[in-house]
Amino acid sequence: MKKNYVKYTAVVLLGVGIFLSCKKSFLQNTPKGEFLQANYYSTPDQAFAGLAAAYDPLVTETGGLDGTYTDPRGPLNAASDDCYAGGGGSTDTPDWQLFNDYQMSPGAGPQQGFWPINFLGVSRANTIINVLQTTTIAGLSDAVKNRYIAEATFLRAHYNFDLLRLFKNIPLIIKPLAPADIYNQVQAAPETVYASIEADLQAAIPNLPATVSGSELGRVTSGAAIALLGKVYLYDKKYTQAAAEFAIVNGTPGGTTATYGYHLQANFGAIFSPDNKFNSESIFEWNFTPNQAYTWNNWNTFKGDVYVQMAGPRDYSGPVYAGGWGFNPVTTQLVAAFKTPYYGGTAVDPRYGNTIYNMDSLTTAQKATYTPSYQNTGFFVQKYAPLTKYKATQGNVELNYPNNYIEIRLADTYLMEAEALLQGGGDATRAAALLNAVRARVGLAPVAATLANIKAERRLELATEGHRWFDLVRWNDAASALSFKGFTAGKNEQLPIPLTELSNTKLVQNPGYGK
Repeated sequence: MKKNYVKYTAVVLLGVGIFLSCKKSFLQNTPKGEFLQANYYSTPDQAFAGLAAAYDPLVTETGGLDGTYTDPRGPLNAASDDCYAGGGGSTDTPDWQLFNDYQMSPGAGPQQGFWPINFLGVSRANTIINVLQTTTIAGLSDAVKNRYIAEATFLRAHYNFDLLRLFKNIPLIIKPLAPADIYNQVQAAPETVYASIEADLQAAIPNLPATVSGSELGRVTSGAAIALLGKVYLYDKKYTQAAAEFAIVNGTPGGTTATYGYHLQANFGAIFSPDNKFNSESIFEWNFTPNQAYTWNNWNTFKGDVYVQMAGPRDYSGPVYAGGWGFNPVTTQLVAAFKTPYYGGTAVDPRYGNTIYNMDSLTTAQKATYTPSYQNTGFFVQKYAPLTKYKATQGNVELNYPNNYIEIRLADTYLMEAEALLQGGGDATRAAALLNAVRARVGLAPVAATLANIKAERRLELATEGHRWFDLVRWNDAASALSFKGFTAGKNEQLPIPLTELSNTKLVQNPGYGK
């Protein structure tokens, strides 16, 4: 690895200087040049640009330490039993391949993207929080300032939560660092990081709006912060607190949450449509846009949904789909889970066709052709499929799909609350109502509220949305479910700390990955 990677990460941790200003249409970036923090924050627009920069790592799809594709859905799907890595061959986008095969090393693997991009988010959040707490900006009202601080505090919690789930042993950085302190950071105990994340979210909630609209869609709401706090409590095994937070956003199972207007979409497939962004089921959604007409000259700044292109079939010719690069072919294990539902019936689960499409059935019927990718199964991800009707009309088509990623949605929080209730000895009747509201939405009969049924429901409801690997790890089911991919218990529950981060620092490598 080049030494300049360590220097880059040091700049990230320092939290000064270079980022992109943004239009009021949130996260549609327009480069405005470089600047230094000390010379910059003097107007409300500049404060907003600093906040927007803190959001930007959420939708950063390329870069990190090795300049490759980093959208979390791809490598996390590849690591799970939902999908394989796929692509053009065993060395195509190697970070995904290494996670798929559990062959990561300190110098190679998805940590090369996850670590620096999430810490970039932490750094930018720390910077704007510090600025707003210590600088008087003429024309910026206290209400707006407090909202900006709350949004940045949520984002810091979000990035730290992802880092904690991926690496377990991370430095806890909650303020901009002086240059002399950068290389002196040590890893905090996981329980200390959990406590910091929980405190951040608790602090953020009172100053966040309940709803947003128009150009503010995609910004954090109090509902998103409450839902994330519930999720953090669930992972931290604080089940009673988790259930209480989820109940606020979930309301009456199957109904509409009064404060937030959340309710389950009647049409499961419509949840993921670019024509239905920020729908009633969306709690926290990442906004991708084709409006900037990105080309290959915009490497590391793409803001269309490139994952859509990656997950499509290679060299495709036929109706409906626009083709892609053949990544994340769906495993036959996931197909079987949909075709032999756990509730004992014989029919295919109603969500199957909106989750998976069978490309080989189209070729057999001579309706389409494609080139099988590496690890091809013939089955592809439908939720983020490259549909012809959404092809961009400007820039490079493959870089400008308009699909969004709903990271937290209502069916997910229903199932997490049901799980928290069961794990914490709570209201089993409410747990059953939550579980069965998710099933009723797609016409499935009720089942008993058991942990096994909730696990099975989460797999089918949330398949290919990037949650499965985290679920398997936190349930201690990964070693069994992922044995066919080479998962090693006691090691692969965490990713290795990037090799470059161990040079001249006090960080210690995770167990099983050497020194």
